[in-house]
Amino acid sequence: MKKRMLVAGLALLSIGLLTACGDSEKETSDTKEKTVGVLQMMKHDSLDSAYKGFLEGLKEEGFAEGKNLKVNYQYGTGAQDNLKSMSEKLVKDKPDLLLGIATPAATALLNETTDIPLLITAVTDPVAAKLVKSEEKPGGNVTGTTDMVPIEKQIDLLISIVPKAKTVGIAYNAGESNSKIQADLAIKALKKAGISAKVLTANSTNDVQAVITSLAKNTDAIYIPTDNTFATAAPIVGEVAKEQKTVVVTGSTEQVENGALATFGIDYTSLGKQTGIMAAKVLKGEKPQDLPIESAKELKLVVNEEMAKAIGIDPTSIQAPK
Repeated sequence: MKKRMLVAGLALLSIGLLTACGDSEKETSDTKEKTVGVLQMMKHDSLDSAYKGFLEGLKEEGFAEGKNLKVNYQYGTGAQDNLKSMSEKLVKDKPDLLLGIATPAATALLNETTDIPLLITAVTDPVAAKLVKSEEKPGGNVTGTTDMVPIEKQIDLLISIVPKAKTVGIAYNAGESNSKIQADLAIKALKKAGISAKVLTANSTNDVQAVITSLAKNTDAIYIPTDNTFATAAPIVGEVAKEQKTVVVTGSTEQVENGALATFGIDYTSLGKQTGIMAAKVLKGEKPQDLPIESAKELKLVVNEEMAKAIGIDPTSIQAPK
């Protein structure tokens, strides 16, 4: 059964309206076909949405597949060996631009080239990952977008749903550095609110059900950051949450659509579109080192109405944090 979602958008920065006569897509003066190599860490809705948005951003700026754009899209299973071999192949083809979706993919591409312009997206901390020197002045051949989410606001959202919570479970894959960064920030936010955190990690999707079941039985609510392992297993998280009647707040909107209760977070299609617009600037001649890393321009409150009713919560009572 298709889930009904309550969505409220909050624009953080104004986005320019596209003005054109006739065709809504912008024309580019460069009619020569451009080639883009894309490496995605693994398949799941958040990263798939980022790729979809990336193509939309390029198209809006005048670069469309079948017209003046050729895309070589590769995705792995998260295994570093696979990402390495795929990145080697993509770089060997000498595209005009590369895109790395998620930190491991971006890192694999950068390990193969410091010359070809490299755009990144769905990367939580590009500085800590040593992809750029700083977000303001990236340097080198890399720029793009970060998916760092407003952790404190997400914890505020969780507390507003479960105001009497004394212990909150945090679940993530310890092997993902981006997830650990977010988990540490969540622990800090909970401590500030006088709430203790119980942390359990999963090494793979095979561990997700056991981790979520344990946390559901031993905590008052669960927080999951934008973690690739748990995003892949989002339906499993939803099944356990429904069975245990547990509130689960996540880092991305896609995780909510696939089983969690709510988030105030990133829409990965929009984030990917931002990245595509940045990529178009590079294809038109700008240098990656001159383009600062961008954060999401739009955050959304997303509530899984079906899940809310299943665990006994009025979905209309859930409001965006201030």
